Amino acid sequence: MKKILLTVFAALVFVLPAHAEYNAAGRVPTVGKQIVSKNGLPSTITFKVVETAADNSEATATKVIQVSKQNLIYAGNDNEVAAIVAQEIGRVMNAQVSKEKFRNLAKVALASTLSSDNVLNTAANSEFADNKFSEKDNMDADITGVDLMITAGYNPLAMVVLVTKMPGSVWESIKGDPSNAKRAMNIYDYLTYNYPSKVKAGYACNEYRFFLTYADPIVEKRNSSAKKLEKFQKEQAKKKAERTKQIAKYKATGGLNGWDATYTLLENFANSSEN
Repeated sequence: MKKILLTVFAALVFVLPAHAEYNAAGRVPTVGKQIVSKNGLPSTITFKVVETAADNSEATATKVIQVSKQNLIYAGNDNEVAAIVAQEIGRVMNAQVSKEKFRNLAKVALASTLSSDNVLNTAANSEFADNKFSEKDNMDADITGVDLMITAGYNPLAMVVLVTKMPGSVWESIKGDPSNAKRAMNIYDYLTYNYPSKVKAGYACNEYRFFLTYADPIVEKRNSSAKKLEKFQKEQAKKKAERTKQIAKYKATGGLNGWDATYTLLENFANSSEN
């Protein structure tokens, strides 16, 4: 028995330091370059690791995409670093950061002398000012990131694992669900329909196995209903078409979008009003 315990302890001594030595931040440039190159994105794109939350509101202009160390602490290998990098690229591609920038300007304007302007009131009450909008944006960025990861040769199931490693709600913990279960399920559903071979290949870690104990009953229940299954298939096909269109649009325009143009107009209007 003593010999067995010593053997286990010796194994841990060798295994644990290897995991602890993985430098996620140091892998960002290499992994990011791989995603950019394999997806045919502008070669001028570079990546910067920051201590705070990533702010990519100027990424379209600067071609510098920030990646937060706060997220990188959850990455244990290159696949998971790729998931974080691809999420940030996905947010830029989907114009999420442009919409957030516009929303922030609208909030400032609402507190100023422009607060009575109809344009700003409309902005404040529209979908992008709602909390659910942020949740939807993040889920869209996840599955855009999945497409980028697959093309670059990374395991897309790492995206599922990554979001379940991040802090979730107290209610999820009480129920015994994975963290960010809804978001993780959105990724898994997208992969199940659009990339079944990737799901079949699996992902060897405890977090993914735990997630499957949550996901498998949901999938089984859905597949048992022809009506629910048909609805699911239509939704996933639509999502894939939207992601393909968004990526193509980004490549064609270099990331410029209507939200950036609207932001510029509103900013100029605000500055002229102040003057």
